[in-house]
Amino acid sequence: MRTVRSGKPLLVAVAVCAVAHAAGILVADPLWRYAEVLSLALLLAYAVVSGLPQPRWAVPAALTALLVDAVRTMPADPDTGPYGWQILRPGPTDVDIWAGFESGLMLCWASSIVVVVLLAVRHRAGWRRRTVGVAAVAATLVVGYAVVRVVGIWLATRAEQRPYAGGADVADDRVAAVGLAVLPAVALGVTALALATALARHGRWLASAGAVLLALVALPHLDASIGAVPLPLHAGEVRSAAFAWPAYAPSLSMPHPVAALTAAVELTAYLLLVAGLTGARRPTDAAPVEPAGSRP
Repeated sequence: MRTVRSGKPLLVAVAVCAVAHAAGILVADPLWRYAEVLSLALLLAYAVVSGLPQPRWAVPAALTALLVDAVRTMPADPDTGPYGWQILRPGPTDVDIWAGFESGLMLCWASSIVVVVLLAVRHRAGWRRRTVGVAAVAATLVVGYAVVRVVGIWLATRAEQRPYAGGADVADDRVAAVGLAVLPAVALGVTALALATALARHGRWLASAGAVLLALVALPHLDASIGAVPLPLHAGEVRSAAFAWPAYAPSLSMPHPVAALTAAVELTAYLLLVAGLTGARRPTDAAPVEPAGSRP
């Protein structure tokens, strides 16, 4: 009990750093550039203080991947200034088919490692029909949203009457690039829902809720990955995009609420996962106790 109480200030500090990080993303002006890194580092400290579940390496390994990604994506030092020399050259006429896929990997690789590691150590207890059914329906929604986005862009591209600069092959390459772009986010969403099912089977409902939030985060990541694919204006503004980030740069007068909310929900998901997995052992994790007098 003492270790759980001593970890509560760490959770409060994690939440404060997460809010600071999301606020900085909202207006592209970080309150403190180390906020996300410190939030995850404090979350790792909380996991160690509260008591790591078996196997003890799983949660630290997952959080280490998140820390590496947070350091990689840390905002630039504001003292260096945003200005510099730029040489403008004509862009390539062909389409980089892997641009969206690479963008999706950069967005989802750390979260995917968290989900895969935790799922690998939690899937052995079997599945419940009720939780599997709910997860299957939710996974269908994630996959269905990806299909709607790809089909919508394909139809918008087909409806364009003007000839493309590189012919019909350029239009086909764009659609193929969009299809590849959605794969990392779809994989994250489906595996996160599988993890939520496995955690619910163990009675880890708080951690299961965190996995569900990670599945929700996959949707804006999906739209962001599609945004990395160069598309014609009429195709890029397809109305089926529910979580697309605005094209303008965020500022105090024109913030980016979707990006900020995505970051806040993602950090909340990690907090719930760690808080739900660490601490006192649940009855479902312990070995069954035989009643007294049952042995011959």
